[in-house]
Amino acid sequence: MRVLANDIFKNKEAVMAEIPKGGQMLWKLVGDDRVLHLRHNPSEPWRYYEEFPEYVQPDPQGFSQGIATFMALLKQEWTTFKS
Repeated sequence: MRVLANDIFKNKEAVMAEIPKGGQMLWKLVGDDRVLHLRHNPSEPWRYYEEFPEYVQPDPQGFSQGIATFMALLKQEWTTFKS
């Protein structure tokens, strides 16, 4: 089982390595929750993070929508903007 878990981790690292560096992130209020929005450059409109299924990471229960994706993208040198 340990080998399988290591393989899954390595596969996830490989997928994250394919994500372009230097995108932009913004937390927008949606209802009563803050939800992650993304764009690759300033000329693009902000889009809901789930519109980028190749970037989406599963969120821990009870956290804001997109927090796991946010943390992963920070490691890829994405920038955070205030809403």
